[in-house]
Amino acid sequence: MAKFFKNYIILSFFIIIAFFSAPVFAQSIASGMPALNITDQGNGETTYSLSLQILALMTALTVLPSLVLGMTSFTRIIIVLSILRQAMGTQQTPPNQVLIAIALFLSFFIMSPTLTKIYDESITPFMDEELSAEAAISSGSTQIKEFMVKNTRKNDLSMFSDMSGTGNYESAGDVPFSVILPAFITSELKTAFQIGFLLFLPFLVIDMVIASILMSLGMMMLSPMLVSLPFKLLLFVLVDGWAMTVGSLASTFVAV
Repeated sequence: MAKFFKNYIILSFFIIIAFFSAPVFAQSIASGMPALNITDQGNGETTYSLSLQILALMTALTVLPSLVLGMTSFTRIIIVLSILRQAMGTQQTPPNQVLIAIALFLSFFIMSPTLTKIYDESITPFMDEELSAEAAISSGSTQIKEFMVKNTRKNDLSMFSDMSGTGNYESAGDVPFSVILPAFITSELKTAFQIGFLLFLPFLVIDMVIASILMSLGMMMLSPMLVSLPFKLLLFVLVDGWAMTVGSLASTFVAV
C-alpha cells in the first residue's frame, strides 16, 4: 500500500509538471524554440540563452553527487563509519544522516587544501579574465587528478592503465579521468575495508568473551550482543573512539 501511494504521488507530480509546462513548450515550438539558442557575436564571443544555461546547471547538479562520491575522500570515510557502527552493534545509532554529515564535513576538511588551490589557481584567474575557460578547467582538473593519484595505490592505477592500453604517464595531469576514477574508487574501497577490519577486531573479541562467559554460566537464552553492547560503548568512550577514528581517517590521506 505504501509503495502504491509513493508511485501515485510521483506520477501525479510528473503530470502536474507536464500540465503546466505544456503551454510554455507549445509557445516555444511556435516561436521556433528561442529558449535553446546559441548566438555568435561579432567579436567572436558566444552567448547562450537563459534556458540553455539553466539546463547546463541542472545537469551539473545531477552529476554533483557522483563527483562527491567518486573524486573525494567521502567513499573511504562513509564505509569506515558504517563498519564501525556495525561492529559496535548499535544498529541505527548514529543514524545514516549523522554518518553522512560527518563524512561530508570531514571530506571538506581533507579536501580543503586541494579546493583552496583550485580556487587560487583556476577560479580566481578565470574571474579576473586572466585565464580562459578551457585553461581554468584544465588547471582545476590537474589539481583533482594530483589528489587522486597521490591517494591511489600504484597497483590499481597500473591495472587500469594496462587495461586501457595508455601506458605510463609522466605526470598526474596526463592521467585521463577514465583511468584515474576507477583506480581511485578501487583503491578507496580496499583501504576502507582494511581500516574497517582493524576497527572490527576489538569489538569481536568482546563479543567472543561475553559469549563464552554466558555459555559457561548456562545463560544460553540471553543474547550476547545485548550484554556486550554496554562494554563496547564503555571501551569506545574510554579510548576516545570518535576522536581516534576521525583523526586516523584524516591522517590516511595525502594532501596535495
